[in-house]
Amino acid sequence: MPAIDRYLEAATRENTRRSYQSAIRHFEIDWGGFLPASADAIARYLADHAESLSVNTLRSRLAALAQWHQTQGFPDPTKTPHVRKVLKGIAALHPASEKRAKPLQLAQLERLTAWLDEQIADAMAMGNARTHITHVRNKALVLLGFWRGFRSDELSRLRIEHITIEPGRGMTLFLPRTKGDRAQLGTTFRAPALSRLCPVAAYEAWIAASGLTEGPVFRSIDRWGHISDEVLRAGSFVPLLRALFRTAGVPAPDSYSSHSLRRGFANWANSNQWDLKMLMEYVGWKDVRSAMRYIDAADPFAQHRIESALTAAPTPVSQQLAVAAPAKPSP
Repeated sequence: MPAIDRYLEAATRENTRRSYQSAIRHFEIDWGGFLPASADAIARYLADHAESLSVNTLRSRLAALAQWHQTQGFPDPTKTPHVRKVLKGIAALHPASEKRAKPLQLAQLERLTAWLDEQIADAMAMGNARTHITHVRNKALVLLGFWRGFRSDELSRLRIEHITIEPGRGMTLFLPRTKGDRAQLGTTFRAPALSRLCPVAAYEAWIAASGLTEGPVFRSIDRWGHISDEVLRAGSFVPLLRALFRTAGVPAPDSYSSHSLRRGFANWANSNQWDLKMLMEYVGWKDVRSAMRYIDAADPFAQHRIESALTAAPTPVSQQLAVAAPAKPSP
């Protein structure tokens, strides 16, 4: 690959690149469109998929098409008033509530970790190397993902040489690229050493069991227990987590995704009186709106607040009448 192409490829996150490539294939191959496209063709593409794709998905497809036209030096048809108006009409006629991953509660994390510990102990006793090393990895992945509020793509990009352990205190993790790092300066995260459910101890156990000294932290493991040189892809995290939740007996396992770890931590921190500024700094959110999307209200139906008011001692009727009665004019 020529040097300039390598640098151009590095300028776009891998997940974004794959998403854009998929969108272009859908437009050209599945729908039969031609590139470069006209504004009318883009509008027809949106209209044809208005009922089958969400508005957010259509916006993502438009972003991919816009990027293709811009990089190829063609006028961007997605920015025309005609296309924008069609998208606005689709949003009006096909409203849909945003789907969010179910947050993993601390009690469920404890249940899952206890189950993993049992599997690890049983595998050691039976000499089952594959099951042992797989669940040691899974425990590190779940605990680090929860306590650091990492996305699946962040977990997949962790590298051993960018992680430092400070015994008794915690670990420092450096990611050269993160979603909010527009300047490409890299981001440093810290995870604490805990008395239980410890992400640092789980990570150290995985490194010791795997014998890894450099490269990706989380990798795939084949049926014979061989650890791959390749990273565990971000797209593998959702089926992996759901399979773990299902086997461990966590209710409704298919309602969880990799974002469940991030949302679970955010809700745990919020319920334990972390202020929003502290939470944003810890997780790495730059925008308040992004942070609030991950936090559920402690009393979403306002039931507790209203019931508290209803059960308060009512004002005596005589006092209510006295307040309501008009004052008599002085003689």
